[in-house]
Amino acid sequence: MLIQKIRPKYVWNDIVLPQNQIKELRKITKYIKLNNIAISDRGSDKNDFLHNGVYILFTGESGTGKTMAAEILSNDCNNHSSRKPNLYRIDMANVVSKYIGETEKNLKKVFNAAQRSGAILFFDEADALFGKRSEIKDSHDRYANIEVNYLLQCMEEYRGIAILATNNKKVLDHVFLKKIRFIVNFPFPDTTNRKLIWEKAFSKKVPVSKLEYNTLARLKIPGGNIKNIAVNAVSLAEEEKKPVDMLKVMHVAQREYEKMNKQITEGEFGKYYSLVK
Repeated sequence: MLIQKIRPKYVWNDIVLPQNQIKELRKITKYIKLNNIAISDRGSDKNDFLHNGVYILFTGESGTGKTMAAEILSNDCNNHSSRKPNLYRIDMANVVSKYIGETEKNLKKVFNAAQRSGAILFFDEADALFGKRSEIKDSHDRYANIEVNYLLQCMEEYRGIAILATNNKKVLDHVFLKKIRFIVNFPFPDTTNRKLIWEKAFSKKVPVSKLEYNTLARLKIPGGNIKNIAVNAVSLAEEEKKPVDMLKVMHVAQREYEKMNKQITEGEFGKYYSLVK
């Protein structure tokens, strides 16, 4: 399976980012809407979502909101477009093949399908595909560079929207970067924003008991991990048929830290450090 359809569930109020990043994301949706309207006015072919392809780069550590932002952009486009473009995540593990010629075939299938449907493509961990071309030392390097050149050709011909997400912008080939129209950096959330993320993490339908958001904000983790903790804390509370409380959240946080290979500290966990250690 080369692509996975994502059903966007997030809206603007769900994401927590500095204002500059929010402004940039809104500028992107405005640009897409204006181009879509312009195409309708010109009477272009109904299969043309945009006159030229729009490539957007999201950079930042894992869990800082890149996938959520892609869903929000897709939702916003759906709300203001008659085309209702679907959002598809590209499965890099299946697209990039060790067999000669297979990656090119897979790319052709992905871009052709997206072009026909007007879909928004989301290349998560884009550096696996858009990495720098290597110095040719053997036949493997030569074929790897052929894949890159074919990808550049696909990008030239594609007239839809593609979002590339990476944890490391430095490894991307400069030729690809030239084709990027918008770049949004997703910073690691500071204490203020971590508190906001925690406040949004639990549904209003979930019973909670005296959660200390200032204390939770001291945990130096991004939004993706905060979401994991919240989901698992709710599951634990439901099993015990009790509200979500601080001790449950901190126990789950300690397990999340273990998954991240991150040491818990008294500075972050405060009075709960000795209880969950």
